[in-house]
Amino acid sequence: MKRIIVLAIALCLAPLASAQLYKYVDKDGKTVYTDQPPPDAEAKRVGNTSSVPAAAGKSYVERDKELQKGRDKAKEEAKKADEKSRVAADRDDACRQATAQARMYDEGGRFMKTNEQGEKVYLSDDEIEAAKQKSHREADEACKK
Repeated sequence: MKRIIVLAIALCLAPLASAQLYKYVDKDGKTVYTDQPPPDAEAKRVGNTSSVPAAAGKSYVERDKELQKGRDKAKEEAKKADEKSRVAADRDDACRQATAQARMYDEGGRFMKTNEQGEKVYLSDDEIEAAKQKSHREADEACKK
């Protein structure tokens, strides 16, 4: 029975123990500790003995939103990196094709084209030289970094 009474008294006094504690010096120069700040003197907050911290930080919802922002940002950065690598691969492929075309004209030979009637016509030396210069310009442009 005595234990129950002691436990009940301890439970009743627990909220009082978690009160805020203030320290100040009164007009006589004595240091005073109290649970309420004085109205006429400047008090210093000594400590918070409560079990719940005063600034518990961010709530779980706020933390989750921040984490989601981080995930979205990482996903966006990955998407940009994929796009950048795809563009680089396309540029490399265009460079390879233009270089192969220029090499074909450099190696020489007889080249044909199809005219308006659908007949195959051999290119003249001037046309081959013009096509060769054009292919080198296109290769230089495509392979520019």
